[in-house]
Amino acid sequence: MNLEEKVADYLTRRLGAPARIEKMKSLSGGACQDNYLVDLTVEGGTEKGNHKLVMRTDKGASLFASLSRVDEFHVCDLAYQAGVKTPRPMWLEENPAVLGAPFYFMERITGNANGRFVVKDASIANARKNLPAELATSLAKIHSVKPASCKDEALKQKLGRISGEGKKAIALNSVIELRKETSKLKEPHPALEWILNWLEDHAPETDEPVLIHGDFRTGNFMVSPAGLEGVMDWEFAHWGDRHEDVSWLCMKDWRFGKLNKEAGGFTDRETFYSEYAKASGITLSPEKVRYWEVMGNARWACGSAGQAERHLSGMDKGIELASIGRRSSEMEFEAMRLIDAV
Repeated sequence: MNLEEKVADYLTRRLGAPARIEKMKSLSGGACQDNYLVDLTVEGGTEKGNHKLVMRTDKGASLFASLSRVDEFHVCDLAYQAGVKTPRPMWLEENPAVLGAPFYFMERITGNANGRFVVKDASIANARKNLPAELATSLAKIHSVKPASCKDEALKQKLGRISGEGKKAIALNSVIELRKETSKLKEPHPALEWILNWLEDHAPETDEPVLIHGDFRTGNFMVSPAGLEGVMDWEFAHWGDRHEDVSWLCMKDWRFGKLNKEAGGFTDRETFYSEYAKASGITLSPEKVRYWEVMGNARWACGSAGQAERHLSGMDKGIELASIGRRSSEMEFEAMRLIDAV
């Protein structure tokens, strides 16, 4: 059976009623997963009707700290239950024997996530004005999820980067993890080592650990003329400092040419900070955002270098990994620029 036939057979057995794939199309995925658009008709049972879905499954390449599709599904459900505007997770299959890797289905939402579309397209000019408030509200709801509120002990441990004592533990543990990943690179990266030393020396305190999306940026949320449709791509979720998510949104790499709009290419930092405070009741620290922005650039530089090495080794000759890899030095430079501006 081909992939479409395997999926239809699986869903028929899973849903207890004939399931027919009307359309199945490979979508542009990421470095960690393959995505497929699926139009499904179920002819009976509790799920009878037409469903517009996205199927996500693991693939060979991965960036460090990325969750499996199994864990990602459970995080999606955690966020969905907290009221975050995100696609509804539908069905999870953990057995890799079915398709060769675990996979899950989620509802397909409308809109466009392309970064240049989000920051520049005239068709969403009015929606863009509301993005700071809508995204800040979604982020506040993500951060409302705390370790104590996660009843799934296995998932709680999977999301845990929290060890050690003291309010600086989260930042210092992040530095330790990043050092470990840097040490795996075959080529030396002296600039990255210097940045890591600075991060260790300037680690800030964290008031309380919260759920971090881990890749909260322009390009990972869908927008339509009606506004924000949903936040996607949860594979880097973990417990951490809320400033980390805000800093990732503000990174230069995710502004898509709108460099003067430092928050995602669609608004300024101060506006987003203000909207977040309204939604969460918590005032952000600009100094902590800058610290985590340095951390984010260092992590992105390390991950990019790793993807480049995977490409050069011949393990994955895809052009995507090659294009990601060339960004490593750019991220190192940006991290050093931010440090110099402190």
